[in-house]
Amino acid sequence: MTEIWFTERQEEHSGLTVRVRDVLFSGKSKYQEIQILDTYSLGKVLVLDNTYQTTERDEAYYHEALAHIPLFTHPNPRHVLVVGGGDGGTVREVLKHKSVESVDLVEIDEVVVRECKKHMPTLSKGFSDERVSVIFEDGAKYVKETNKKYDVVIVDSPDPVGPAVVLFEKEFYENIKGILNDGGLMVEQTESPLFSKDFVINIRKTFSEVFPIVRQYLTVVYTYPGATWSFTMGSLKHDPLKVDEEELNKRFKGMETKIYYPGIHKAFFALPRYIKEEG
Repeated sequence: MTEIWFTERQEEHSGLTVRVRDVLFSGKSKYQEIQILDTYSLGKVLVLDNTYQTTERDEAYYHEALAHIPLFTHPNPRHVLVVGGGDGGTVREVLKHKSVESVDLVEIDEVVVRECKKHMPTLSKGFSDERVSVIFEDGAKYVKETNKKYDVVIVDSPDPVGPAVVLFEKEFYENIKGILNDGGLMVEQTESPLFSKDFVINIRKTFSEVFPIVRQYLTVVYTYPGATWSFTMGSLKHDPLKVDEEELNKRFKGMETKIYYPGIHKAFFALPRYIKEEG
């Protein structure tokens, strides 16, 4: 019997390899190569351009950190924009907040959404919620042109290469600031502090040129380069380090999560010295 293995090269001389049980989808949209693999150790895996995007085994570490930190920082998030995240994991977590009235997902690649709905329902189940609108459009273009306002903007972007580079530039953050309601905030995944230290530090500087409150925090995602992953938050008013834990407990009551709970909220912001003391 022939064995199938998939390897993402994460450095010149190293990578992450998993054994594949079945190839559920393999194709190419007009934007990228797309694969959904059923693996022995990671469950179902979404791969874009030969790069791990999300896996059933460790996706909660990423999606819960990306969604719940900003949503619990904002005292009453009602309208949320998610840029990217066509797998649906971020939308699923956003919908757990009772205050949320609407979620707009702006995803450039319709094929990603279609195939994740078909093959990864544990992530994409939120797309059927009546509060969710899926908009197939370039995220930077949407943010620049929309007349809608949001309380929280979550940028679930790919790596900063090719067309995605604009999602990590000052103009993009300024455009997001322009569509935030009073007291609004944004958060974006900002790569590995181990493999992309200078990038993480420079992103913090760029955010600080746009937002009065900027915080970075970390999570652990086994399949991402270096396993430690960063997020950067820009806020107009609310500081995630000053949230009231008693209030968090009230809002969190009854919510089902794997990683996040109020007692760990501020711990996400404990940065290693090599990131904290530079920039």
